Amino acid sequence: MAPLLEIRDVSMHFGGLAALTDVSFGIEPGERLALIGPNGAGKTTLFNVLTGQLHPSAGEVLFRGHDITHASVFSRTHLGMARSFQITSLFPHQSVKVNALIALQGTKKGRYNLVSYLMKDKHMQAEAQRLLESHGLWDLREATVSSLAYGLQRKLEIALSLASDPELLLLDEPSCGLTTTESAEITALIKDLGSKITVLMIAHDMDLVFGVAERVMLLHYGRIACEGTCDEIRSNQMVRDIYMGTRHAAPGHEATDDRDR
Repeated sequence: MAPLLEIRDVSMHFGGLAALTDVSFGIEPGERLALIGPNGAGKTTLFNVLTGQLHPSAGEVLFRGHDITHASVFSRTHLGMARSFQITSLFPHQSVKVNALIALQGTKKGRYNLVSYLMKDKHMQAEAQRLLESHGLWDLREATVSSLAYGLQRKLEIALSLASDPELLLLDEPSCGLTTTESAEITALIKDLGSKITVLMIAHDMDLVFGVAERVMLLHYGRIACEGTCDEIRSNQMVRDIYMGTRHAAPGHEATDDRDR
């Protein structure tokens, strides 16, 4: 089976700083792949390359076999890619329903419609209801986003990232800032997405990683250091060393700790 997403020898330089170096991997349709690594490993930089917010210094990104290395964020969304961010990108002073309408509008071609017009669009209203109901959020439709518990805000953001019916969902620290109970709910939400949606996620929460992922990759100093199943990663000494802080920086990498957040 051909990979849904394929990254070939991707490198990213910021001046003299190498944030990513010759990164290559593929993700199969329906797979759950987790990307782990310490702060500064280049994980967010890699996500920004995959979503088109950054164009790599070298290498290629392919989606369904098509070269999208220099495609825009918008075009990647229409091809079937979606992303949720580490920090929620919701409109905090708008209602849950308005946020859903704006998310749906963002998936449509054509001119931007004001919220007042979206509220009168029966087709968009029905789509918003379907989207929110499918994630158990319809009863909160009139609630202002800022009034929701942070766990519900994260759940809402993931739900809205599905507005475009993506084939590939990229999740950036989906359980960041959540309680143990809220994190378990996000884990269940991701597991329930079904095989039609492929998931690539960045995560520090190893309970989430081991609860969702079929394969795990460790990114360290901008390179894929190792990969394997959850059991293989659990028992990997390199992973233990890096996460316990006992693995020393390689020569020339001492100034690269702030590559991503």
